[in-house]
Amino acid sequence: MSRPSWVEIDLSALQANYASARTAHGGRVFAVLKANAYGHGAQACAQALAAQADGFAVAFVEEALALREAGISAPILVLEGAFGADDVQLAALHQLWLVVHQASQVTLLEQHQGAPLHVWLKVDSGMHRVGFAAQDIPGWHARLSDCPQVAQISTITHLARADELGNPQPTEAQLHAFDQATRDLPGWRSVSNSAAILAWPQAHRDWGRAGLMLYGVASCASNTTNGTAAALRPVMTLKSRIFAQRWLEAGQPVGYGAIFTAQRRTRVGLVAIGYADGYPRSTPNGTPVAVAGHLTQTIGRVSMDMMTVDLTDLPEDIGIGAEVELWGRQVSIATVAAASHTIAYELMCHVQRVPRVYRNA
Repeated sequence: MSRPSWVEIDLSALQANYASARTAHGGRVFAVLKANAYGHGAQACAQALAAQADGFAVAFVEEALALREAGISAPILVLEGAFGADDVQLAALHQLWLVVHQASQVTLLEQHQGAPLHVWLKVDSGMHRVGFAAQDIPGWHARLSDCPQVAQISTITHLARADELGNPQPTEAQLHAFDQATRDLPGWRSVSNSAAILAWPQAHRDWGRAGLMLYGVASCASNTTNGTAAALRPVMTLKSRIFAQRWLEAGQPVGYGAIFTAQRRTRVGLVAIGYADGYPRSTPNGTPVAVAGHLTQTIGRVSMDMMTVDLTDLPEDIGIGAEVELWGRQVSIATVAAASHTIAYELMCHVQRVPRVYRNA
């Protein structure tokens, strides 16, 4: 018998979330599958979306090649662009779209000897991480236009604070900077990440980029334009089972550091999952879990391979063998992330060691 821990990936929910993103954006949308589709399995997710998605986005060329090997023929945008001449050659060979965000990447294109490429010129509209300064965009666009190795030029930027709906000024400033930098330039434009797809219709351009929302999590607390955020369906459900149980008497602690001490006689369930599987060690006492469909809470410190939950108030017949949902349909991953002082992105990406089980393929 194998260890009873696994992660379920609901591909029908993935498809529904992509459809919601495309409807909300009102135009073409990249399905962002970087970091192994945020821990969901990039090839399986791409194949599930192959007949539906306008295109896909990944972080670097190797991620794109894995999708091509899986039979994906749709456009694939490489968000970090080329790290060397071999990346440019591979992008041309496999018809990948490259983001260009620094001078060295322009030089790589000018030195390229293969087929011409579609490039996306990155505008630093205010995030100040990567991209060319807004005032320099016309010059870089002209240089790329003079390059025979460039077949088409589109423009792209990334919003730093679109999830802060109560603080619109930074996003408004970025949109203005991007529009000013690109107003006289031909080509497609891409601005909206998940938060902007949900709550910033004025940021919608030719292509949106659905990342977190694709996996069923709203990156902002509310949606000011429609009910898309509420309609998103969780794609990932992290599960395990109770494999042992015991009673604590009042005053007895459990686990490393004795961070939980029983205030009453407490029935403790041991769950076969821990931080080596991706459930965060920083999760405090009282974080919700569901056992056999009943909400309860964590107690004690999460260890590498197991954790403990409170079974005291659950029916007596719920014990060893009962299914535990750590996050998913019943327990929001956003709630677990907030309790652990992190973000849902990180929790998803850290899921490892447990097998993925795909549903509704």
